[in-house]
Amino acid sequence: MFYWLVKRILAGPLLKLVYRPWIRGARNVPAAGAAILASNHQAVIDSFFLPLMLDRQIVFIGKQEYFTGTGVKGRLVSGFMRGVGTIPVDRSGGRASEAALATGLRHLHDGGVFGIYPEGTRSPDGRLYRGKTGVARLALESGAPVIPVAMVGTAAAQPIGRRIPKIMRIGVVVGKPLDFTRYRGMEDDRFILRSVTDEIMYAIMSLSGQEYVDVYAATQKARIATGHPAASGDVADHLPAAPGGRPVPDVAPPEPPAE
Repeated sequence: MFYWLVKRILAGPLLKLVYRPWIRGARNVPAAGAAILASNHQAVIDSFFLPLMLDRQIVFIGKQEYFTGTGVKGRLVSGFMRGVGTIPVDRSGGRASEAALATGLRHLHDGGVFGIYPEGTRSPDGRLYRGKTGVARLALESGAPVIPVAMVGTAAAQPIGRRIPKIMRIGVVVGKPLDFTRYRGMEDDRFILRSVTDEIMYAIMSLSGQEYVDVYAATQKARIATGHPAASGDVADHLPAAPGGRPVPDVAPPEPPAE
């Protein structure tokens, strides 16, 4: 709580002054009760600007590396992440990831707001990537509504590899809550989990106006690392797509409000 207050009282006004962030749809976040905020993930600063623009405290899952750094910087980062309630997750999967999701589920059962990036990692190129089904499992097991969120401008402000974000306007677009209680008790059905996840990703795509790629972001990062951003002969990577084979929404990326 202390670090959250520091961020809101000290860092918050400074970030608002410098980056002039804007938000649409803030009323879609309930004033009380459990809720899952499912957002696209373009930059590290997503986890700063999203909580900054909402009144309720948000708990996130964060990669394990944030908590294992050494030296003064590593300890500061680890302390800050723990202070704001970030839950460490081992992105290699398995039991560690299940434990992190279980912690998120307990937070939802306590009536809190849980933030999650269904893509699992930052987008390597600003496009929207295939969602992992953990968000669907959380929704079905908790019964909490899923609120889609689009972070706007953070990829341009802080592309991968850039430490200090470029000064430009950052936006947050919050969509209407999605109710998946009709699938309650079906959290072990992988087809249901995929369908729910695709519906969530489609809602995010409809808010952000991003191009969608039906590949996991981690897979795309591995391709880029080997110098092959598209699989050999994979024409589908270059065709318009949307989650779950739905029609591609005719939505342009949101623009900041006129001043």
